[in-house]
Amino acid sequence: MKLALAQIRVEAADVAGNVDRAEAAIERAAARGVDLVALPELFNVGYFAFDLYARNAEGLDGETLSRLSDAALDNDVAVLAGSIVEDLGETREQTDAYTPAEDGLANTAVLFDAEGERQLVYRKHHLFGYESAETGLLTAGERLPVTDLGGFTVGVTTCYDLRFPEQYRELLDRGADLVLVPSAWPYPRVEHWQTLPRARAIENLSYVATINGSADFEDATLVGRSTLFDPWGTPVATTDDRPDVVYAEADPDEIARVRDDFPALDDRR
Repeated sequence: MKLALAQIRVEAADVAGNVDRAEAAIERAAARGVDLVALPELFNVGYFAFDLYARNAEGLDGETLSRLSDAALDNDVAVLAGSIVEDLGETREQTDAYTPAEDGLANTAVLFDAEGERQLVYRKHHLFGYESAETGLLTAGERLPVTDLGGFTVGVTTCYDLRFPEQYRELLDRGADLVLVPSAWPYPRVEHWQTLPRARAIENLSYVATINGSADFEDATLVGRSTLFDPWGTPVATTDDRPDVVYAEADPDEIARVRDDFPALDDRR
């Protein structure tokens, strides 16, 4: 599977422009023949723009996700809509891909296939309380879905979830061998950002792809460094903190080779 980790510029005061930049990144990446384009956490609003959450919240059929569904279809490419602020009260329908929730707001990532159809909806489980308003503004998710895409079983976690390895073990038990991690990871915790996803890849002998934004907020600057880690924990491709698209290839057969060569998962007790 050819991946494009779209580390787009995110500006808190330019929601429409952020979505435009996301669409442009999808179009450029699709022109290079990728299978999946992944976007950062709260790419349209900006994670640290807490005062914009409520006014820009929308349901799963809202404008932002509708535009990205169309972009997936128009460009014949799967798209991870990194996450948006979801208005749970606007999400009422139920499909096999997700279950509607109660009222409130959630940090919600949606994976569309190349036909623009929703295949996975993930609401961030672990809400960040350290110097963040997220815990006071949002409702934590409870479901941990996976879906098949491009020869992989794909799961999604979001940013702070990286600090909770038990969530990745649960994804492993559900068959996930590629985990996408849209994020808004800030300075100064660069070493954490590079170490935690590598550890999750090593522990579970799986691919882990981190997709960060490039942004300067009033009180925070994102570290960028979006990266694909292979099942050995080796960075396949990465970048710095400037706007960029990281292109990398993940091979589902590599999962079997690594797990056969180093069968640590067989020794779990």
